[in-house]
Amino acid sequence: MRYGLIVEDLPEARAWLTTALGEAFPGIQIATAGSLADARHALTSQLPDIALIDIGLPDGSGIDLINELNIKHRSVMSIVTSVFDDDTHLFSALGAGASGYLLKDQSRDELTGMLKHIVDGQPPLSPAIARRLLGFFNPREDVAPAHLTAREKEVLILIAKGYSTPKVAGLLGITSNTAAGYVKSIYAKLNISSRAEATMEASRRGLVTQSMF
Repeated sequence: MRYGLIVEDLPEARAWLTTALGEAFPGIQIATAGSLADARHALTSQLPDIALIDIGLPDGSGIDLINELNIKHRSVMSIVTSVFDDDTHLFSALGAGASGYLLKDQSRDELTGMLKHIVDGQPPLSPAIARRLLGFFNPREDVAPAHLTAREKEVLILIAKGYSTPKVAGLLGITSNTAAGYVKSIYAKLNISSRAEATMEASRRGLVTQSMF
């Protein structure tokens, strides 16, 4: 790792993360940003190898930045560093393309150790997050098969990535009303009521995999 970017609005947390990243990868050059706007500006100067991104930023969600990097700069390893440990934030971040999810309630040494393991091919995941994912992605024997059409599966993959219904419609060349109808049908078939649940249930049932993100 030669270049790193830390996107964090709190000065103390930003300094703490900078130290941890520097200890994990000696010699790495680190840029910092306190907002989405600052981060986007930093990306025009130097594309990082790794980016530690907070979710709750003053001018929006870090998940939006992760999605942008996943679309435009897939070589950047985007890792969430957050206090949020709920399923909605976790699966939204992974769906947007995050390569890891680290909680900021860990010690700096623990965080540094997890970052070091990246070179060994291990995804940087806090223990609590790893346990949740292991339990979540184990196949459930009690789940009845969901018979989605080919088009419904296409829509499901896109909403799991975080695209809005109008955006899904544009990408698939259908009307917004038609896309909304597909979403309604998917929700009914999977017995869910939110996009976060759509991502989780689709993964649980083997309809989408992390490689699709």
